[in-house]
Amino acid sequence: MENWITQFMEQFGYFGIFLLIAIENVFPPIPSEVILTFGGFMTTHSDLTMTGVVIASTIGSVGGAIVLYGIGVLVDYKRMATFIDRWGHIFRLSQYDLARANHWFQKYGVWTVFFCRLVPLLRSLISIPAGMSHMNVGVFLLFTTLGTVIWNIFLVWIGAAVGESWDTVVGYMDVYSRVVYIVLAVLVIVLIWLWLRRKR
Repeated sequence: MENWITQFMEQFGYFGIFLLIAIENVFPPIPSEVILTFGGFMTTHSDLTMTGVVIASTIGSVGGAIVLYGIGVLVDYKRMATFIDRWGHIFRLSQYDLARANHWFQKYGVWTVFFCRLVPLLRSLISIPAGMSHMNVGVFLLFTTLGTVIWNIFLVWIGAAVGESWDTVVGYMDVYSRVVYIVLAVLVIVLIWLWLRRKR
């Protein structure tokens, strides 16, 4: 998949970056880490600029987030859980991912949208509970854009900095993702334990 992504970006430039990032937000198996770091690398040997790559990727990311927000508005939690239970393996999603995103949103509100934009997988999924709760669209777009810009600048800058070794960043991002997932899992377990203890 990585070869196809990089070839697509080389052929279509900014539009390719915009389109791939938009799809990545709706269809998580396309990794933004590959798109953004390679986009950063492309700024070192093509007419693409870091500013242009960040703008194109941010517009695509926010566009994808709006689609998921709309889906959240149209469906309730039970229907989404049923969908993920049946088709989640295609999108690398599970009931646990949905429950975790929904729990974070219910507990921390709008700030969850911002911080989850910095967490792989959750950065896309958090738009759904935001839509389900009918979060103010303007606030949603503001926090989504802020978190997205930070994520995009970081990865594009790294891709430009490491040059032809950009693909090694993807490996490090995989490690980062696993560590984040473990930390989140432990945090959820602790929160559940505290809740049960308080209930008793």
